[in-house]
Amino acid sequence: MQVIVAKNRGFCEGVKRAVDTAFSVPPENTYVLGELIHNSEVVRRLAARGIGTVSSPKEAPCGSTLIIRSHGAAKEVYDLCRERGIAIIDCTCPFVRRTQEIVRQACAEKKTVIIAGEPEHPEVKGLVGQCRGDFYVFPADHGDFSRFHEKNVVLVAQTTFSEQKFSKIVKNLKNVSPKTVEIFRTICYTTVSRQVEAKKLSETCDAVLVIGGGNSSNTAKLCEIASANGKPVIWLQSADDFEYENIKFFRRVGIIAGASTPDWQTQEVLFKMAENNAEVQETTEVVEETPVTEEVTAAEETPVSDVQESAPEVQETVAEAQEQPVPEQKESLMEKAVEDFGKNVRYKKGQIISANIVSATDEGIYVSASGKLEILLAKEELDCEVYSREAYAARVGEEIQLMVLEVSPKVKLSEKALKKIKEDEALVKEIEEGKEFSVVCTGFNKGGLTAELGTYPVFVPASEIRSGYVKDLEKYKGKTLRLKLLEIRKERRKEIIASQRVIIEAERAEREALKSQKEAEFFDSIQVGDVVDGKVERVTSFGAFVSVNGFDCLAHISDLSWSGVKEVTDVLEIGKEYPFKVLKIDRENKKVSIGYKQLQPQPWDLAAEKYAEGDVVHGKVVRIVPFGAFVEIEKGIDGLVHLSQISHEWLDNPTSALSIGEEVDAKIIKFVPEEKKINLSIKALLPRPEYEPRHEHEEAPAKDAQGGRRPRKNNRRGGNAEFEEGDEYREWTEGGYGGASIADLLGGNDEENK
Repeated sequence: MQVIVAKNRGFCEGVKRAVDTAFSVPPENTYVLGELIHNSEVVRRLAARGIGTVSSPKEAPCGSTLIIRSHGAAKEVYDLCRERGIAIIDCTCPFVRRTQEIVRQACAEKKTVIIAGEPEHPEVKGLVGQCRGDFYVFPADHGDFSRFHEKNVVLVAQTTFSEQKFSKIVKNLKNVSPKTVEIFRTICYTTVSRQVEAKKLSETCDAVLVIGGGNSSNTAKLCEIASANGKPVIWLQSADDFEYENIKFFRRVGIIAGASTPDWQTQEVLFKMAENNAEVQETTEVVEETPVTEEVTAAEETPVSDVQESAPEVQETVAEAQEQPVPEQKESLMEKAVEDFGKNVRYKKGQIISANIVSATDEGIYVSASGKLEILLAKEELDCEVYSREAYAARVGEEIQLMVLEVSPKVKLSEKALKKIKEDEALVKEIEEGKEFSVVCTGFNKGGLTAELGTYPVFVPASEIRSGYVKDLEKYKGKTLRLKLLEIRKERRKEIIASQRVIIEAERAEREALKSQKEAEFFDSIQVGDVVDGKVERVTSFGAFVSVNGFDCLAHISDLSWSGVKEVTDVLEIGKEYPFKVLKIDRENKKVSIGYKQLQPQPWDLAAEKYAEGDVVHGKVVRIVPFGAFVEIEKGIDGLVHLSQISHEWLDNPTSALSIGEEVDAKIIKFVPEEKKINLSIKALLPRPEYEPRHEHEEAPAKDAQGGRRPRKNNRRGGNAEFEEGDEYREWTEGGYGGASIADLLGGNDEENK
């Protein structure tokens, strides 16, 4: 795609003078008569500066200042300002002012004035306000021209009027044979040039973009001329209206702007075209203008007065318009189109530029970086604690350094960002020296994570995020990364390549070294049998992990209580400290076993204080063996009820009278604490029945010398605890099982059960 930008575009000299004046005068008690120019963005900026708009001097306070725009004003406006004491800043375009002088002179000479222009246009209203006699306004090239027969006629034009229409009006005047006719081509030469270029562009391009305000007369005429060839014409009131989709299929596109269109609006359109179509060829051409020839014709019998004699100053102006050449110039790049504004102001994000303060408003300050382009620098982006419009107004003309933050849809500048850059550069210098820094991950790609450190882009390769392979990079988005510099790629906006893995691994190595040192110190400081204080950190089904001087030791559940427990928390509470005894040290495997019960008294240690022979106790049957039953008196203390002590009757098996879990009362018939033995008797608490033989042939028991019963040596089933009842019973009575817990009787010592 070729982009052809017209040579004549943007502010004409008259409009530029008015805009520069309005943005440089003090805004206090200052007003503009109507819209300064037909451009909504400029009007908005002027209002933001504090300059109001009035439609009549009557609306302006007495003693205020009134800016007359480039369109000029009627004579009554000046008279009313003098009456109200209103100071005038007259920005009337020199071309318009000269046209007003022609009209005034023609009226003074009693001539008929014909104005070619739009009746409602401010410039035409101003011309009409200068008339004090016979005058007519023709917005088109047709109408009743017969009224001018035999009249002395003076023809002028609105400075932005169509050149083609003006020429036809001249021809129509010829046909009615006025007495005399004086024709002044007061159309501004820049308007003529724009109209000629609009025609040329529409002939040579596939489409034309016309940039200008919706109420701009000269912009509307450019659209009208460009549309005459039937080519697509897109009217952009601002750069915000530009849609690349509307032109992307055209091979050749022309661009022209109205006289009230700021250069920066055209520049923004060019920026957008470049951004949306970076690969297209961009060319700037200047259209050659056909010299304007004045066509002054009257009836054959009607003499035409000498233009120079009646209005020498205006004739000089017309001559200047005729002599203005439009040189042909061919460019090859879009940068040349931007450079044609005066300077190349095609910015890039992150660029540092110099700019001059042009004006100050409540929103911020306007700066110019090219002599033409004015950009709002928001007050939030200024390097000041408290913004003061008055303070910056006093600095108009001062050059400041700024950074480009954005280039689309509008250029955004910042002074704060530049200050931040200097801080960033100082930080980067420290980073290069090995300082750790932190950033928040803003995104990721297939290679790793992305972030920003001030104006520096940061990239963390996937292999440098942590030790090992990272599959899900998305989970790091929004997370803070602790990084160290690997390298700075200066060819890519000074991109920082960094690693989090090196920090993690360094910290891990440091922790492990410190842990090894503490472990060595710990193992050097303890021995088996030491009593240490430890804090319960966590519990499991098999025990508790206890921190002793920062080292985790295991207290097995079997070493928590002499009576045995089902849950660790029945004895120990998480977070509390307890004394423990060191039971075993395995330095090679870095394991230490500790016990809690070893520091607690055993049940048998207190049994002598609780029990004595002859006492009646209550217990639960916990185990039944062929020779009797074991009854648990309390946790850790069991007593044996021999088969012969269960009942007065003869029993084949203890299960015929007792069951596990049954609660019984029994009498202590023998107690040997030092051997941890208690013999119990249930039948001692039962009434003694009269003897009745079980079988017919059974004899009554023999009596001893004292009349008592004599034990039978070969009794296999009955008898008391003194009877010989086999190896298992003898083992218990001789110390093997007496008073043992269930766990002890099931086999294995404490260490083996762990």
